[in-house]
Amino acid sequence: MNKRDLEYFKKKLEKEKILLEEELKTIGRVNPANPNEWQPGPVNMDIDTADENEVADKFEEYEENNVILEQLETQMKDVQAALAKMESGAYGICEISGEPIEKERLEANPAARTSIKHMRPPQQV
Repeated sequence: MNKRDLEYFKKKLEKEKILLEEELKTIGRVNPANPNEWQPGPVNMDIDTADENEVADKFEEYEENNVILEQLETQMKDVQAALAKMESGAYGICEISGEPIEKERLEANPAARTSIKHMRPPQQV
């Protein structure tokens, strides 16, 4: 991969990182015990605790936020790993075969860790 391509993908990754951070902040906060992890933010619990449906809705909202947070956190870790690979010279190399990852794949997902041939289907939540 040439220097121009690396700069192009670096800009895409940095932009994606900023967007992910903004999304993460809307539903969570940085874990004070581990700044590399996020945890769900508090759900507004200003509710009538006598209303079981309202309480259940708030717990459901919290669980949904937790699932979304985990997905965003995984994406963030992939972006951070891709940026680190750029620094080490390993960016764009398939983690399974050691071959270059197709530019079309990196265009669609600049944080891709594998080539098209070795990509896994997305995990079902």
